Amino acid sequence: MLNAKLKTVLLKVLNAKLKPILLVEDDIVDAMTVKRALKELKVQNELVHTTDGKRALEYLRTPGNAKPCVIFLDLNMPEMNGVEFLQIIKAKGILKEIPVVILAASSEEKNIVGTFHLGVAGYIFKPVDAKKLDEFKPVKMYWTVEQRRVQRRHYNRRQGRQDK
Repeated sequence: MLNAKLKTVLLKVLNAKLKPILLVEDDIVDAMTVKRALKELKVQNELVHTTDGKRALEYLRTPGNAKPCVIFLDLNMPEMNGVEFLQIIKAKGILKEIPVVILAASSEEKNIVGTFHLGVAGYIFKPVDAKKLDEFKPVKMYWTVEQRRVQRRHYNRRQGRQDK
């Protein structure tokens, strides 16, 4: 039987606020389509929307902003396109660990191949709908479980305990 303190800790970990999803998309209609698809799938994560790679980097580098569990990334954007954004976040550091899913027009197929060496998790062709996003559901479940595992490990380290 779990003691009360351990039970409280486990409940806090299991009920921890989910990390946000970062949508980097300059087209308002495409962004609305992604939002609608996430809503249809009853995804409870907060959706943070930026319109280009430069603004997405600003969000990711701002202290106090939660790091997203996944980034949905358009390739063709003003200011900083998706490939430039990927090259920066996948270079080093904690941002490198965030899974990135490319949102691509079918005409960008050749660009998609070039993004895999930068460590993308996958791609979805536009227009995005609930069915296409639902294909990533097993991955979403993994991210949620992994996020909680990392939180538990962090808590244990703060308490001076070994990871299990």
